[in-house]
Amino acid sequence: MTDEQSISDHWGTGDVYFRIIEAMKAAGIDPDTVTVEQLAPVDHFHARGFPATVELADALPIEAGQRLVDIGCGIGGPARYLARRFGCKVDGLDITAPFVEAGNKLTALVGMQDVVKIELGDGQKLPYADTTFDGGYAQHVTMNVPDRSAFFDEAFRVLKPGAFFALTEHGLGELGDPHHPLPWSEDGSGAYLMRPADTVAVLEKSGFSDIQVTDTGESYLQGYLRVIEMAGKGEAPVFGTHILLGKLAPQIVRNAARNIEEGRTHPVQIIGRKA
Repeated sequence: MTDEQSISDHWGTGDVYFRIIEAMKAAGIDPDTVTVEQLAPVDHFHARGFPATVELADALPIEAGQRLVDIGCGIGGPARYLARRFGCKVDGLDITAPFVEAGNKLTALVGMQDVVKIELGDGQKLPYADTTFDGGYAQHVTMNVPDRSAFFDEAFRVLKPGAFFALTEHGLGELGDPHHPLPWSEDGSGAYLMRPADTVAVLEKSGFSDIQVTDTGESYLQGYLRVIEMAGKGEAPVFGTHILLGKLAPQIVRNAARNIEEGRTHPVQIIGRKA
């Protein structure tokens, strides 16, 4: 099995859309009338979920009518949110075929197929022409990217001059290897964490400038701790990203919090521009 396939299989196999629909029904949400807001608890499938997407969106200079690229879009929650919020169009790309299928079906479910399109592909080899997009972003994707240089070079290539590029990730901390399982790897295989300063250096080498790094560790830690507290009280929601994380979800969340507390991971938000 290739590394690409193993990473894809880690994130999602089988009928992801069916699982989401069944969880939706269990939560009392009607699939025939579901809204983008109702989908939010499950379809922002990255650390801190929907609040992290809103936080990133608040920091981005997105304008109506622009075209964005979401590299590693998962099932498309952020793409749909940004398209709805800013009146823009978003092309999403993901390596996991069940996510792509589910993402396009969810987009159709909320009637947004004219502004959001998701396709299968690898962020290290983007299927887009040069200078296509007004901005791009990757939320918690780069932890699974073996070739950061290729990933950032491709992002740079498809962006217009002056376009923004943003990413959020769990960077590598200073105090030892992370405890597993984690959202991006059960045992450390397929994980390619880098220290934030090294990520910035690769971005600069690819041509990005005006790079701003925001430490998000405390907000991520508090988010994980809230989930742990709710689970301990038996208050975990029926409809949430845990339905995609699977049976290891409780251990994954505990390790994610522990790694930040122990300085093994360093969550950051990074925003730069194509000069």
